[in-house]
Amino acid sequence: MNSRSFTTSVPSPLKALAAAAAAASLLLTGCVAGEDSESAANAGAADGGTLTLDFATYNPLSLIIKDQGWLEETLAEDGVTVEWVQSAGSNKANENLRSGAVDIGSTAGSAALLNRANGSPIKAIDVFSQPEWSALVVGADSEITSVADLKGKSVAATKGTDPYFFLVQALDEAGLSLSDVTVEQLQHADGRTALENGSVDAWAGLDPIMAGAEQSGAKLIYRNLDFNTYGILAANEDFLEADPEQAQAVVNAYEKARAWAAENPDETARILADVAGLDPAVAQTVVLERSNLDVDPAPGDAQRSVLEKIGPTLVETGDVADQAKIDTALESLFDDSFVRSAAPDAVKES
Repeated sequence: MNSRSFTTSVPSPLKALAAAAAAASLLLTGCVAGEDSESAANAGAADGGTLTLDFATYNPLSLIIKDQGWLEETLAEDGVTVEWVQSAGSNKANENLRSGAVDIGSTAGSAALLNRANGSPIKAIDVFSQPEWSALVVGADSEITSVADLKGKSVAATKGTDPYFFLVQALDEAGLSLSDVTVEQLQHADGRTALENGSVDAWAGLDPIMAGAEQSGAKLIYRNLDFNTYGILAANEDFLEADPEQAQAVVNAYEKARAWAAENPDETARILADVAGLDPAVAQTVVLERSNLDVDPAPGDAQRSVLEKIGPTLVETGDVADQAKIDTALESLFDDSFVRSAAPDAVKES
């Protein structure tokens, strides 16, 4: 594992306070005006800004890039500081993108569409996986064996994420709707806990948390690859316009990580196991059986085809006001220019 240290995210007000404290400290040292001016000029020359992006256990490529320290090494000569923020789910990645807490975040395709349709100025710049990361899960002793059996039951789900939309689609296919169940809004890890302690009857799960629950005895009662949307790397438009070189460096690193994962599947599983606190065998299942990383990384027609099907569902559930917003979002969501210009060999190793 790379020994480089990584900077954790600090809220903007705290950064401002830290900067003020640093300035006050310089005054207290008694630096003469000339020395202080020279130091400030040198610091400015070395400061190339900050790149803030997320890592997530549902995005194995992000874990590889963070573990290897490639972005830190590649951007160091430009004076760019790299900050990593963990996303617990697509909904959290979307919140961070909307607030500007991250420049680039990991979301499901459905979540990216939802975010764009509701006015968030994001672009999908890379496809990191075509996963089977969601299913409907019940406890080891549950008598529920089908989606139809969920009628009148409680189901834990994280709104704004693929597992939530997986639940909606599964219910519809079984002739049910959200009104036939009680949805308990819980973050993914809390959903597993609620299932295991009996607080809910079922859970719309997300890997790798779901694979861990399965190893502990939980049962996957319904799986459907077609109801899982792609893993999307989303970026704020302002960031893409202001720092396209940084965005390109990230996509370069993602394409290097894709090749690295193909050559090092066991090491990829180890990295996931370490970050997520998983049994190595569970991590192997997630990486080798449920995470198709060997996918065309250019966002476009394949993703549009899937999201055109999920779009009406977002309107029916009230998550998006009308179909026109969905259509507009689909026309403006994808930007494949960074993938088309990707140069994995430009990524530096430490």
